[in-house]
Amino acid sequence: MEISVSDELLGTFVPIFVYWVYSGIYLMFGSFDNYRLHSKKDEDMKNLVSKRTVVKGVLFQQTVQAVVAIILFTVTGSDGGTDADSRPSFLLLLRQFVIAMFILDTWQYFMHRYMHHNKFLYRHIHSQHHRLVVPYAFGALYNHPVEGLLLDTIGGALSFLLSGMTPRTSIFFFSFATIKTVDDHCGLWLPGNIFHILFRNNSAYHDVHHQLYGTKYNFSQPFFDIWDRILGTHMPYSIEKRAGGGLEARPAKDYKA
Repeated sequence: MEISVSDELLGTFVPIFVYWVYSGIYLMFGSFDNYRLHSKKDEDMKNLVSKRTVVKGVLFQQTVQAVVAIILFTVTGSDGGTDADSRPSFLLLLRQFVIAMFILDTWQYFMHRYMHHNKFLYRHIHSQHHRLVVPYAFGALYNHPVEGLLLDTIGGALSFLLSGMTPRTSIFFFSFATIKTVDDHCGLWLPGNIFHILFRNNSAYHDVHHQLYGTKYNFSQPFFDIWDRILGTHMPYSIEKRAGGGLEARPAKDYKA
């Protein structure tokens, strides 16, 4: 008996599976002290929330995202387009990816920045994510449920709808976006990391944002740093050896308070 799973279900649940698998890989890399941007001691002492709470929060957000995704696919009536004649060309797929990346980046930049500048939203919603002063991989989606809905779920829905991608294409796009988001929060600067080579918006770039002196800078996520550069919220940094071992993303002297 042949069992088939729709592209809609795969597009909903594959990114969730990818999130935990990729986070698990980085959990093993966490013992590589020479490549950590913060010490293990700092991770344990500075973070204001337990890892058990983080896991529960992420699972809740992923549940909400899955429900919204299923509703979205149902309402739009999209199908996977599995016939050979209906398969999009490589150039079309590339264009859809680029458009979706730009839409997601734009939505998240302005929503993220607003949540920092609006004191009510920061205090009651976005500050939950910043309880992780020292980010780690599986905490990437640890957000207040309202933030998860506004930034990730709605942002993802807009990038899906406005790019014109099919549910099958969305499997790859959202899996890629998930891996990139986890990588940005991994707290490691590993040699040869392809994301550090291709993107200036990376784990060190986002780590600066999680520090007290960087909360008004480096809002861009998850792909490019274009909006930060255009709108003057880009904080330059350098990767330096940290006293006691490991590395740190050290901001330019003119920026650090």
